[in-house]
Amino acid sequence: MSPEKLRVIARGCVTRYHSYHYLGFAATQWKLFNKERPRRIKPLLYVYRVLLTGIKLMRTGEVQADLVQLNEEFKLSYIADLIARKLAGPEKSILEDADMPLYQREYNRLCSELEESSQASSLPERPSCKAALNDLLVRLRMMPLVGR
Repeated sequence: MSPEKLRVIARGCVTRYHSYHYLGFAATQWKLFNKERPRRIKPLLYVYRVLLTGIKLMRTGEVQADLVQLNEEFKLSYIADLIARKLAGPEKSILEDADMPLYQREYNRLCSELEESSQASSLPERPSCKAALNDLLVRLRMMPLVGR
């Protein structure tokens, strides 16, 4: 099966309920980030990447996991600043406690934005590719082991 056909099937798997995956994953990563001492930029960027990826998915049906590309769309100045600090080296990658209220507010705001994007999404409630997935699975099972 061609990569393009697989992409078509994959698009049919995406529903508005994928937002719950992104919200839950972000919540878990936020808890882990908050337990760290000292807090580091990399885990915080990970949290924001998950949320922005989820928002983008709900709005467009496309998965974009590259934070730099996501931020070209979202234009969050603190993301660009955090990325620059992370790239500047380990000594610049520690967060000050005084900055945490901003990052907490943004985490909460992005969670809300993801929830709102899910409710407003034109993505379907159910996957539309059940028959295509079944066909793919049958074809894979019928392939000789050597041909895989």
